[in-house]
Parts: sequence; structure tokens; C-alpha cells
Amino acid sequence: MKNTSNSINPPSKELCNFIIDKLAISHGALELGIKKSFLENSPLPIVMWTYGLITLSQLKIILLWLKNN
Repeated sequence: MKNTSNSINPPSKELCNFIIDKLAISHGALELGIKKSFLENSPLPIVMWTYGLITLSQLKIILLWLKNN
């Protein structure tokens, strides 16, 4: 069930660019991740990892990037 009281913010353009440019993830994979993120009201990196769109190593890279930005 979707929790609408605490909606997740949409991913920033900077995060999307980082995922595409630095991790070489396709636009299609990113778009699917964004759609699933909204449907599940969950953070984009976690959703992308859950659905196998990124590896655990890539998830760690994204989380470090988020921590430092």
C-alpha cells in the first residue's frame, strides 16, 4: 500500500545525471526506477537495486555520492 502522508521527493536532476553519466545506466533503466520509486514511495537508489537495475557496488557508489552532495 502506498503511503501518501510521507511522500518521497523526486530524484534530483544531479542524481539522475550522475546515474547516467558516471555509472553508465541507461535512460530506460533510470525511467523505470523513477516510476517504481513513485509507485512504491521508496528512494530511487534502493528501488533500482531491488529490481536489479544497478549492482550492490553501484548502489554503494550512489549512496556515497548522496552523502557527499
